[in-house]
Amino acid sequence: MLKSDMLIKPCELRNTITKLKNEDEYTLLLDITVIDYLEYPDVTQSRFAIIYILRHKDFKKHLVIKAFIDDDKLEIASISDLFYSANWGEREAFDQYGICFLNHPNLKRVLNHHQFIGYPLRKDYEITKGQLCTHTEDLMDEMTPLLKSYGYDDEELDELMFLNVGPSHPASHGTIRNFVAMEGESIKACVTEIGYLHRGFEKSCETHTYSQIVPYTDRLNYCSAILNNIGYCKAIEEMLDIDITPRAKFIRIIIGELNRIMDHLVCNGANLVDLGGLTNFWYLFAPRDKAYDLLSKLTGARLTNTYTKIGGLQFDLYDGFAYDLSEVLKEVEIAIHDSLSLIEHNKIFLDRTQNVGVIDSTFALEAGITGPNLRASGIAYDIRKDKPYYGYENFDFDVVVGSCGDVYDRVMLRFEEMRQSIRIIRQAMKELPSGAINVDRPDIILPQKRCIW
Repeated sequence: MLKSDMLIKPCELRNTITKLKNEDEYTLLLDITVIDYLEYPDVTQSRFAIIYILRHKDFKKHLVIKAFIDDDKLEIASISDLFYSANWGEREAFDQYGICFLNHPNLKRVLNHHQFIGYPLRKDYEITKGQLCTHTEDLMDEMTPLLKSYGYDDEELDELMFLNVGPSHPASHGTIRNFVAMEGESIKACVTEIGYLHRGFEKSCETHTYSQIVPYTDRLNYCSAILNNIGYCKAIEEMLDIDITPRAKFIRIIIGELNRIMDHLVCNGANLVDLGGLTNFWYLFAPRDKAYDLLSKLTGARLTNTYTKIGGLQFDLYDGFAYDLSEVLKEVEIAIHDSLSLIEHNKIFLDRTQNVGVIDSTFALEAGITGPNLRASGIAYDIRKDKPYYGYENFDFDVVVGSCGDVYDRVMLRFEEMRQSIRIIRQAMKELPSGAINVDRPDIILPQKRCIW
């Protein structure tokens, strides 16, 4: 039986992870990160430790592997050939901390621009130090090896046309640039520059208290801001061994599932617009706007709500919340029905989504894909069922799973997941406990804000 964490020597890394993957069936790499022990030199073997988080194929167990890196070399073997997701994870660790991964196929910056100097997540990097990018990259250092891996020789490369699609701003936290190789009107290869999305949230968190960090989590995905509030606060509460009140748990479930619905409405509405169906967008965004009205009344903000706090919630449900919520859910159901009536048997929609952009289950696991996109690929993993929290095991709902992993599955799965979230919300409202929304811990709970006029 493996322990929940392992401390190994850097030279043992590849062999250890290879054994864990092939023999012990830890087949999913969740994350790679680094810890800088600059301020704690007396309790470590060296300044930097690299962390790997693996999950067992049954999704029940996970393992944390830690290795201290030689301060003089700052090198460790790459495992990008063992896990597809390690490619990006190692690039992030290099970009943010300056750790070199030997034999990595493309070790270059990914979150910070190519002119960036230094490593921003090191403890001695100044938080106020900003750096501008003044020149773009041609990306041929990535495109040429990619094309040659597809069998193109130097003469054939000269016959291709290279084209920038973008930079564009697809409702993301920055501009995305797709650099494509064209053969006639067919795209033969694509290299993507994600647009320097890194905003330094982790660095900002180093100078704030746990409670002050909560508003930062809103901004990480403002389509479902409160889910990020919940995830962060829950992590801190587990660290502090805090069990929030039953009422707070139920309210977090209710508001969290509502945010899940809102996120799916954005995703499906935007995708259907890109497919040429503007009517679907209005059908799906109208109830989302009503949900924002509800959240504005509950939290005081429409988009970035900052509703949870460590140990509970900022506010209890207001008078009339149950009625407002029921009206929102009814409108969501109507929107789902109306939108599906336009696309379910629409040949254009089916031709553009079925067997297009297929992500099979094997690749989904190799790439570390999670959430709806993982379930759409055929993997029936939902943390609410497999590792339930806040009493999710007591709710009656289904895990929605795709059969092909194509665009069609990813769209239709989200429609059905919205219906399942509605089921959960109605059950939670029916069984909503009374009582306090915050734990009785003056050392942890911030004092309630009061009006002074």
